[in-house]
Amino acid sequence: MSRVGVLVLGPAGVGKSTFCSALISHIQTIGRRAHIVNLDPAAEPTEYEFSVDIRDLISLDDVMEEMDYGPNGGLVYCFEFLLNNLDWLDEEIGDYEEEYLIFDCPGQIELYTHIPVLPTLVKHLSNSLNFSLCATYLLEAPFVLDRPKFFSGVLSAMSAMILLETPHINVLSKMDLITDEVSKRELKRYLNPDPLLMADEANAKTNPNFHELNKSIANLIDDFGMVQFLPLQSKVPESVATILSYIDDVTQWSEAQEPKEPDDEVEIPDDAF
Repeated sequence: MSRVGVLVLGPAGVGKSTFCSALISHIQTIGRRAHIVNLDPAAEPTEYEFSVDIRDLISLDDVMEEMDYGPNGGLVYCFEFLLNNLDWLDEEIGDYEEEYLIFDCPGQIELYTHIPVLPTLVKHLSNSLNFSLCATYLLEAPFVLDRPKFFSGVLSAMSAMILLETPHINVLSKMDLITDEVSKRELKRYLNPDPLLMADEANAKTNPNFHELNKSIANLIDDFGMVQFLPLQSKVPESVATILSYIDDVTQWSEAQEPKEPDDEVEIPDDAF
C-alpha cells in the first residue's frame, strides 16, 4: 500500500510550523492518524511533539560550532549528512505505514530551488519507500500584496515545483492578517492571478529600466500557467479542511485505504419487533 507524505515548504517566517500543527490537529480531530517529521535542524519547539526529528541525527547548532560554518552553509552540510545516512530516516519512519507523515522543512529555499538536496530526498521517499507525496508551498498573504514581491514569490514556487517533480499545492498563509476590506478584495486577485496584468501594475511602481524584465518574468509565469493559490487561515478549521481535501485528492489517500471488514452480525432479540 502506498504511504502518504506532505512536504511543507516555503521561505522562513511564512508559518510552516503553524500550518503543520493546524494540519495534524485537524487530521486527529477527524479520527485519522498523523505524525510530524521535522526536517529542520534548527527547529524551535512546537505545540506538537515531533515523531521523527532530524536533530536526533544532526543539529545545526552542533555543525556551526564544530565546523565553524554559518547558518546557510551549516544547513546544507546537515542535509548532505542526512542524504549520506538515509538508512537512519528509513528506520525512523519505517513503522508508520498507514498514517499521514507531515514533513516540516526548513525555510532556506535554496535547498529546493538551487541545489538538489530536497529533490534527492523526494526521489528516495517516492521510489524507495513508496510514498505518495504532495508538496505544499506557503507564501504570506501580506507579502504578495506588494507586486514585485509577488513575482519573486511565484518564481520561487515555480522553481520548487519544477525541481521536486511532485504534485504541488501553493498556499497563501496568514490570511487573517489582512483586515481592511480594500486589501481583502485585492487579495482575491492573487488566488488565481493574471501575471501579465500584475506586471503592468508593477511597472507603474518600478524603475523603467526594469519594465522589460518584469514583462519577461510575467510571460514566463503565464506560459507555465502552473501557479494558483489556496487561502489559509490556520486557526479556522474549515480553511485547514479545504487544503487537506486538496492534499487527499492529489495523494489519492482514500484510494490507498484498505477496505474495512464489515462488523459481525449482531443477533437481534425476538422481542425487538
